[in-house]
Amino acid sequence: MIPSNDNPMTTATETKSSQDVALYLRMYRQMVAIRQFEAQVNDLYTRALMPGLAHLYIGEEAIAVGICEALERSDYITSTHRGHGHCLAKGASPNLMFAELLGKRAGYCKGKGGSMHIADPATGNLGANAIVCGSAGIATGAAFTAKHLKNNRVAVCFFGEGALGQGVLYEVMNLAQLFKLPVIYVCENNSYSEYTHFLETTAGEILLRATAFGLDAEDVDGQDVRAVHTTAKRLIDRARKGDGPGFILCNTYRYHGHHVGDINREYYRSKQEEHSWKTERDPILNLGKWLIEQKLADAPALELVGNELEAEMKKAVEFAVASPYPDVSEVNEDVYA
Repeated sequence: MIPSNDNPMTTATETKSSQDVALYLRMYRQMVAIRQFEAQVNDLYTRALMPGLAHLYIGEEAIAVGICEALERSDYITSTHRGHGHCLAKGASPNLMFAELLGKRAGYCKGKGGSMHIADPATGNLGANAIVCGSAGIATGAAFTAKHLKNNRVAVCFFGEGALGQGVLYEVMNLAQLFKLPVIYVCENNSYSEYTHFLETTAGEILLRATAFGLDAEDVDGQDVRAVHTTAKRLIDRARKGDGPGFILCNTYRYHGHHVGDINREYYRSKQEEHSWKTERDPILNLGKWLIEQKLADAPALELVGNELEAEMKKAVEFAVASPYPDVSEVNEDVYA
């Protein structure tokens, strides 16, 4: 039987501590929650109930979950245009997330930020950012503040491989290493910068760009949540002790298009490629198989988790749909230029 977040009791094997088992089961649940959330986002878009576009995180769940499970609630993250997974993994409420996506006043930014600008300071989420690599300076600045205040916090900056073409990333990595800042740069390489394969836009080896500045850098399978978590924990603990920044290259894949409107993708990637990732390298399926092999859960229990979270996300959508829009008199409030 698999536990819920409220009941982490389990029958751990002798080779694994109860804490480890609870972590694996919690990470499974978190990944499923993100996928079910994104499925509802896609449904809202296709039914023309959501204004604008969204960039789905389906397929990449192991990265957000594996890394955020290694962080404290007070630690910082910054996110991207494909940021729902990061927000949820750091502790955001699905109700308030959906409200924000639908432009409702109950949303995290009172409905004015939308899909690509969700922020939640209460959980250390300094915000998603629609600008490619737009949050690198924010995360590094947060790490500088943490070091100055000696508050023992770490900042994690999520970005896609497209950000490797932005000069600000190299400026902040240089400063982070010089000042030994507690920041981890996480490159989510899902192979495609919009509709172009990263090998057509990115010269040389990605990891060498970080090691050139002396950062502790590691390449990890972004579809393996346990590997992501182990790597993240080591680098986060190291940064927290004052030993400087880290860089994690997570190789992953987005199952859907660049955005929800990107339906026909065969002109830039094949159906066979998509099918291979979905069936052979899916982070949720593979962790589920491992949990069953290790006798930490069974198939019916895992199916129940999916059903529970699907129902939870549908209720969150209902909350958002029923919530009011901001009053027109608030149009100029909380807006900055």
